[in-house]
Amino acid sequence: MSPKKKLFEQFARVAKSLASPNRLELLETLAQGEKSVDALAQATGMSVANTSHHLQILRDSGLAESRKEGLQVIYRLSDDQIPTLMGCISRIAEKHLAEVERIVREHFDTRDALTPVGRNELMARVKEGGAMVIDVRPAAEYQAGHIPGAINIPVDELPQHLKGLPHEQEIVAYCRGPYCMLAFEAVATLREAGYQARRLEDGFPEWKAESRPVDSGTPDSKK
Repeated sequence: MSPKKKLFEQFARVAKSLASPNRLELLETLAQGEKSVDALAQATGMSVANTSHHLQILRDSGLAESRKEGLQVIYRLSDDQIPTLMGCISRIAEKHLAEVERIVREHFDTRDALTPVGRNELMARVKEGGAMVIDVRPAAEYQAGHIPGAINIPVDELPQHLKGLPHEQEIVAYCRGPYCMLAFEAVATLREAGYQARRLEDGFPEWKAESRPVDSGTPDSKK
């Protein structure tokens, strides 16, 4: 076997590990921050045994890494560029697979007709004071990493914090990625309450993959 074929054989190991919706979901979840096997099972709705099996495949293909913490095994992505790889796959699928285009049109586009805010636009709007950013993911994911200046208001807590949000600024919500429903739900809630609101075009993992500034730690006080 030629060296090139040997390389392609190894590249195929990585590609093969991506050929599972369960493993893609695990990668999306890990892109929010490292998690235990139990936490990943709970987040994805899989059994612990099935979750562990898929994680081992991701680890063996070089897409995930693990460490022991007491009796728990903690997993994380092996590279911050993995969300970029997943984004390439989703964009190609959306462009060339009719079924993907149909799902996006029927279940995502119909929820929000406004153009999402781009990452560069967001930075400019925040700098000039024209936008407020809210991270609508669970608090643990926010603490693991978030866009600087973003306020953490998990989507299920948003209704009780509406009165403290500014009407003079546009509110930009983001969550786990372009197909995460949390931001769609947050924007719908905000608009129904009379706020100017849009989604960020992607999520936190895509922001981080571009080597943009990232903060971590305890959530900011909700305003």
